[in-house]
Amino acid sequence: MVVTLIVICEVGFWVLLAAGLATRYLLKMPRTGAALLLCEPLLEVVLLVATAVDLRGGAEPNWTHGLAALYIGYTVGHGHRTVKWLDGHAAHRFGGAPRPAGPPRYGMARARHEGRVWLGTLLGAVVATVLLQAAIWYVDDPSRVGSLESWMGGAWRAVAIHGVIAASYAIWPKKPPKERAARDEHTPVGTDA
Repeated sequence: MVVTLIVICEVGFWVLLAAGLATRYLLKMPRTGAALLLCEPLLEVVLLVATAVDLRGGAEPNWTHGLAALYIGYTVGHGHRTVKWLDGHAAHRFGGAPRPAGPPRYGMARARHEGRVWLGTLLGAVVATVLLQAAIWYVDDPSRVGSLESWMGGAWRAVAIHGVIAASYAIWPKKPPKERAARDEHTPVGTDA
């Protein structure tokens, strides 16, 4: 049941997003489109309630409940950025707005961007951990919650891996092609830069 709801929520997310953007830009009804976009979080509430009802009904806590918590956490951490990105492109394509700027490609500006994306992953892990811990307390049987605890560990491993990748942009910032070419031009052949 929970896996089916996760799939329904994911499909519902994209359907509401498309409907909201189409209403906003194609039908020229910005308030109605915004209202549809604001319905997005209701999908996560439905999933949260359904997961709690499933556990309350005596379901054995398993990977589906952990996946539901991670899905909700991911949506909280990264959903807003996804909606904003797509809204900017829809505004450009259908609303006459200027083309949205992409993320910076080089230097510390890129590192800051990657850091902000990582903060979304961190927020998602915090939300997932809170939901998983609440489920653990709700079940209140240490012999039945091992699966939920392992999902917590998985969330924090994802944060650590994403953190290392994001930090690599600050430690080794990518140089724009012009700087790279100028540097190579001034480096004698046979020496390391």
